[in-house]
Amino acid sequence: MALNTTNGAAILRPEEVNALLVQPVQTGSVAVQVSTLASTGSNAYRIPVVETDPVAAFVDEGDEITPSDAVLDEANVVPSKVAGLTIVSRELSEDTSPEAAAAVGAGLARDIATRIDEAYFGDMAAPAPAGLGSITANSFNTGGTEWADVDPFVEAIFEAENVGANLTAFVANPADALALSQLKESTDSNKPLLQPDATLPTKRAIQGVPLYVSPHVTAGVVWGVPQARVHVVVRTDARIEADKSVYFTSDRVAVKGTMRVGFGFAHEAAVQKINLAA
Repeated sequence: MALNTTNGAAILRPEEVNALLVQPVQTGSVAVQVSTLASTGSNAYRIPVVETDPVAAFVDEGDEITPSDAVLDEANVVPSKVAGLTIVSRELSEDTSPEAAAAVGAGLARDIATRIDEAYFGDMAAPAPAGLGSITANSFNTGGTEWADVDPFVEAIFEAENVGANLTAFVANPADALALSQLKESTDSNKPLLQPDATLPTKRAIQGVPLYVSPHVTAGVVWGVPQARVHVVVRTDARIEADKSVYFTSDRVAVKGTMRVGFGFAHEAAVQKINLAA
């Protein structure tokens, strides 16, 4: 018998897919947490970009106001498919308990979130979406091979403000985050240089900007991200499907999760890349 689409079937309703796949991915992905999240049902998502603002001026009472036009452009984001496949026993797939469904979806969600972060903080080849490593960010070196103080982060904050943006997150590799967390206010002090967040004691901030950690950030690099200027675009047609035919002889079921995700960097100069000297 020829294989066709009737062999694969969605095992969860759309609202269940959202709860078991989409929401855990959004929670588990650092890229999603530090960016503006957008959803679309279309093949592409367009982000408006204002390259030049209209010009205002003071005028005398009764004088004509000189008209001016804004220069507009757009960033076109085409979400790419990220997919995960897991194999479960038929007994588990037919178990209708919430715990069984959650167990099936959790592993897929974790791995999809990992792949999203890997693409977001890197420069992977197609079909992965272009990440931070592919853009022309404002990049500068600290001048040293080790983290010594927060001066580079202060510079990054003001560099972003200089182009009209506000940094809302720093993202570092775990090794760099550890080194930064161990910095002290002075040589004779045990007080950490990074400020704790009073509302979330386990979180840290640099000059009031939250510090996030991802193993997919290159060691020796810290990204400064302005949330309003970067987007993670998710297609609304996320799916979890099961196919009993491919592993028929072992009485197992293939469970596939798919999402379409893209990144939009509407203002590349607002993104800051802080590098340790090589």
